[in-house]
Amino acid sequence: MNPYQSLPPRSFWRTAVAEPAWADIDGLWTPKFAIGQDDVLLTAGSCFARHIGRALRDRGMNWRDAELAPPGLTPEQRRDRHFGVFSFRTGNIYTAAVLRQWFAWALGAEEPPREVWREDGRWYDPCRPSVEPAGHASPDELFAARAATLAAIRGALAEADCLIFTLGLTEAWRDTADGTVLPVCPGTVRGTFDPARHVFHNFTFEEVRRDLTAAVELARSVNPGLRVLLTVSPVPLTATATGGHALTATTHSKAVLRAVAGELAAGHEDIDYFPAYEIVTGTPFRGAFFEPNLRTVTREGVAFVMDRFFGALAGRPGAATGPSATAPDRHDRPTAGEDFWCDDAVLDYYNAR
Repeated sequence: MNPYQSLPPRSFWRTAVAEPAWADIDGLWTPKFAIGQDDVLLTAGSCFARHIGRALRDRGMNWRDAELAPPGLTPEQRRDRHFGVFSFRTGNIYTAAVLRQWFAWALGAEEPPREVWREDGRWYDPCRPSVEPAGHASPDELFAARAATLAAIRGALAEADCLIFTLGLTEAWRDTADGTVLPVCPGTVRGTFDPARHVFHNFTFEEVRRDLTAAVELARSVNPGLRVLLTVSPVPLTATATGGHALTATTHSKAVLRAVAGELAAGHEDIDYFPAYEIVTGTPFRGAFFEPNLRTVTREGVAFVMDRFFGALAGRPGAATGPSATAPDRHDRPTAGEDFWCDDAVLDYYNAR
């Protein structure tokens, strides 16, 4: 007898992936720790992460919105100013380095940068340039708004039971004047690109692991019992600055992020990995959970992912999201307006074709 003879069907590609109908593929995640209805949950990360917070709230989970919108804003104004999207109003956090920065600033381990961007008489925060679409009236107003976010991060980390962080990219731009890793390339969403100052960097496995480990350690310095659930966004890069092909650059980036998340989860009892990336991009689903642009995840795809998430937490299989096990035809639907939330999506504007 050899070791493979005692393995369950889910360990073999044929019985776990090739033979079942796509809607019946399950058992992809066995949670390492319970997440209860009353546990305080925080979400942060790339644009795909906003679906997780919304789903937690819709299912009656204790998702913490640590930075509430001021009274008097319309739903559209709250949306445009990124209230209620993530647990803190940081905007998208695509890289582990940016997560580490926000935590270090919030907890006093580092001083946040004083750089500001000015356009048309308004002031924008380079660390979250899309959060205030109309900008700020002055640098002082900008820094006060950032201080409110840092206070929200500090308070929420101290009270949370679980942080759910979605890794998005390895590619980023660094400001060599102060070392800050920026969420977007200057000159795209806002700001002006200075080739002598703004330097491209593609984070390696070791760098991502270092930054993500440091972010977790910072959070646990104020909350030793904090559990961490990692995911990887299935949304591809809009564009790559490596000079390579967008497909191979995306594969490289996601492979690095997935490997880091897997290694940290394997080495720590209180860090887990949920396979949202595999559920959307996996071979058996044949790209059916993407809109025609092959970037945006469909509503059905999000629902399928979150059904598997909640089903695993409850110890039951996820329910099929459609009337049959036939994958939906993505070509029958127009592309949704999801790119509003993804700063990275603005890069397609600069495509010459």
